[in-house]
Amino acid sequence: MHCKNCHTELVLDSDFCNRCGGKVIRNRLTFRNLFEHISETFFNYDNKLLRTCIDLFKKPEEVIGGYINGIRKRYVNPISLFGLTLTLVGLEWLFLSKFFPEQMNLSSIAVQGNESGINNVFSFIQDYSSIVMMLLIPVYALISRIVFFDKKTFNYVEHIVAFTYMTSIISLVGAVLNIIGLSLGKDLGVVVYFNLPIQIIYISYCFKRLYKISFIEIVARAILSFIVYMVIYIIVMLATVVVIYFIDGKEGIMNLLESFRPKR
Repeated sequence: MHCKNCHTELVLDSDFCNRCGGKVIRNRLTFRNLFEHISETFFNYDNKLLRTCIDLFKKPEEVIGGYINGIRKRYVNPISLFGLTLTLVGLEWLFLSKFFPEQMNLSSIAVQGNESGINNVFSFIQDYSSIVMMLLIPVYALISRIVFFDKKTFNYVEHIVAFTYMTSIISLVGAVLNIIGLSLGKDLGVVVYFNLPIQIIYISYCFKRLYKISFIEIVARAILSFIVYMVIYIIVMLATVVVIYFIDGKEGIMNLLESFRPKR
């Protein structure tokens, strides 16, 4: 008998391949064993996906730090988890747009008279949510690397790994909260306000455990993170203005400023 995955020769009564770890499948697919396989994959406590999500709450330092330090079999790798998250978030947006179209706006957090502007930005983010999420991870990793400049525990790439895990969990929790919030009659702007502190607390909690630092220190570094974020934001805005100036001149700058001016 040979493994159907890697073709290694196996002992006749083997249940798993001793080379690739693949399970030996002896039966043809039926509705029953297909359902059993799906249940085992997604709902069994011992499976890697569920264990990864649970431990990212209970002991994130073991999931993130373990992967960074070479433990790659116990938990789902960050790229696979992030890919699954992108799929589920896409389905979430589709569900909310279908059943709660009137509440899919950020008008409640917009400056009065400029609701259409912020909703246009939101529509862009919604249309390109996967790309936005992927681009934000290296930015967040850069901020955290700057904030923890005095600690050499993790390099920049390892911060990217950490934020890939954290962004996945934050997005999954946010998707659940979005559905609950809109089901209760709130618009998305209100739910976003509720989600944001949860995200900040979770990220701070993960870094506190990763770096084994005190509560006071993580609060100080969270404040520093906000300052660094604002500096980067200002630099990006200035760079955007410069690019627009070279492309469209003063008229382009005036059009940009006009888009942020509240409408009366």
